[in-house]
Amino acid sequence: MKRRLSPELFNLPIEEIKNGFYSDSYFLRTREILQQDNHHPTVMMQVFQRQNAILCGIDEAIAVIRKCAHNPEKLTIKALHDGDQIQPWETVMTIEGDLADFSHLETVYLGVLSRQTKIATNVRKVVRAAAGKPVMFFPSRFDHYGVQADDGYAAHIGGVFGVSTPANGIYWGSTALGTIPHSLIAAYNGDTVRATEAFERYINPDVNRVALVDFDNDCVGTSLKVAETLGEKLWAVRLDTSESMVDLSVLPYMGTFKPNGVCAQLVFNVREALDKAGHGHVKIMVSGGFTVERITEFETAKIPADIYAVGASLFVDNINYTADIVMVNGELCAKTGRHYRPNERLEIVE
Repeated sequence: MKRRLSPELFNLPIEEIKNGFYSDSYFLRTREILQQDNHHPTVMMQVFQRQNAILCGIDEAIAVIRKCAHNPEKLTIKALHDGDQIQPWETVMTIEGDLADFSHLETVYLGVLSRQTKIATNVRKVVRAAAGKPVMFFPSRFDHYGVQADDGYAAHIGGVFGVSTPANGIYWGSTALGTIPHSLIAAYNGDTVRATEAFERYINPDVNRVALVDFDNDCVGTSLKVAETLGEKLWAVRLDTSESMVDLSVLPYMGTFKPNGVCAQLVFNVREALDKAGHGHVKIMVSGGFTVERITEFETAKIPADIYAVGASLFVDNINYTADIVMVNGELCAKTGRHYRPNERLEIVE
């Protein structure tokens, strides 16, 4: 049996949702009209989207309905599970009951499903491209802090190795991972070794020691200095060279490839230098503009990156859900172009 997240886990603004604060106005007017006209047909609402995707957000959508509908005990919900692979037009959820009891929720639950499915689907693509190598979920700085818990859960459904904020891991019990920011290095007057030593002294030893090594645009030199200082305690170095820069170690090789940012040659240079100096245990984490396509290129070319930290690209594209009434009082009734699509995979939500 697949388990669902409890509705109590979600920190929903129940009264605001219930009162329609987050709803499109025409859904609110729908309830008003039905109530005043004393018209209460039993409808079946069918929810779907149009892509091959990884479903996510279904447990929160259920929580929205259970906690924010009027007379939720009178509604029957059938749904797939977070993490299910879904097809275009496949029904992922149905809601049956008096439309006046849940019309105001359509904007909210569709938005939840759309965002979380997008994140989960994009993460799964990246994880597959990484071919078994860990993927770190690092995009929280690119969006509003209020979405971090949902996004982190969606990333977990997609298969990430770790997340960067405590909020990212709150729904699934994960501890935030992370490296050293450029700001800490700057606070130590640009001395990456001193900043990393401070990390080693004061941060819980259970946290992997990962040094950020591009501050001086000399990833090879900085990696070697940190590795020589921390020795076996250094777990990895992170390459994060800006797309507007060419690392010092890459300059001699320029001429036949795009040399800027975290390019393949830079990763080869760092790996070779660490290995020659006896630091073969140190992993290489790469970050900065990594996408499915770029990770695929790295893996195809067997670039010796060990961990991918991925950010803004996980927010690209949109996956849009639609909800349609397909039955009224037990009889088929849908707008032209839509029809009832039964799905034997749906399970009744208790």
